[in-house]
Amino acid sequence: MATATETAASAVRHEAGKSAPAKSALERFGPVDMPDLTFTRAIEKATAPLYERVKHHIPEIEWPVHAPYVYWINRLKKERDAVILAHNYQTPEIYHCISDITGDSLQLAREATLVDEEVIIQCGVHFMAETSKLLNPHKTVLIPDMKAGCSLSESITGADVRLLREAHPGVPVVTYVNTSAEVKAETDICCTSSNVVRVVESLDSDTVLCIPDEYLARNVARQTKKKILTWKGHCEVHERFTADELLEYRKADPAIQIIAHPECHPSVVEVADYTGSTAGMIEYAKGRQAGSKVLLVTECSMASNIEKEARGVEFIKPCNLCPHMKRITLPKILESLVYMKEEVTIEPHLMEPARLAVERMINLKPN
Repeated sequence: MATATETAASAVRHEAGKSAPAKSALERFGPVDMPDLTFTRAIEKATAPLYERVKHHIPEIEWPVHAPYVYWINRLKKERDAVILAHNYQTPEIYHCISDITGDSLQLAREATLVDEEVIIQCGVHFMAETSKLLNPHKTVLIPDMKAGCSLSESITGADVRLLREAHPGVPVVTYVNTSAEVKAETDICCTSSNVVRVVESLDSDTVLCIPDEYLARNVARQTKKKILTWKGHCEVHERFTADELLEYRKADPAIQIIAHPECHPSVVEVADYTGSTAGMIEYAKGRQAGSKVLLVTECSMASNIEKEARGVEFIKPCNLCPHMKRITLPKILESLVYMKEEVTIEPHLMEPARLAVERMINLKPN
């Protein structure tokens, strides 16, 4: 239930939201011409420092294809007063060459509240763009491909949450941030993989609904005395990893260190040396000694993105790609800036309750 302060703030924001313009983003910001994407000497020189960041992942012969997009995206985002938020699973040329802010879902949600720019380009999946819009209702939020979805987000609806509440009256609902605004609007508080235990422990209840990721909830249940009720939603990337697969890696090289994402099956987590969010995995890898071998049990682009942060660490990369994350490409990001598309909007009746659930998570005080 919302506090008096939250209700008052909600009313103020609701009144302010009534004056939001109905024009499209392109009408509001005006058109610009699609730039010439010829790879010139000038572009080669301007992007050379950026290529240094990705030269171990992008062959030199391929850089002339990427460089014009990198150059014009970085130029146009300034003209459009835009900031680019990129998830850790984005490809190296996006992560290292055109993004302004990178991180996991929690980091991006927090940073989205701090940006000054009028336009947010979300290089991730749709629920992340919705979260940015919830936290910035008066800013323009764009996602380069509206079809960049999420198996977890699509595993549950707002109607499902209402039925769960009927089946478990009085039980608080903790909803993973990997969900739609419709689902967030039905929840008490959101969580991410990095703070889910703290969120669950913050609630004054012996029983908690932790939805929709079944494996995340089962892994949380091992770390709390509370009774955790689950939903059978799964990440199509993380659910493909198996304990037997990881044990084969360890058999081949006993020195290998396995770090897993908590969206993996509990049997995978059990054989891992460390389990944590993508941000936690990065910190763990950065703490390894030079020469260490680390197996990242998550989307395989992340290993390429963090090699510069974890210098001297050799990453073993079981390649499970997220097909939704990979829908975001340099050409689509450029089109997003030129044509101001695809704009993310949220139904007014969902905006306030969904935002409150996210804000409660962000504002949760440390233990």
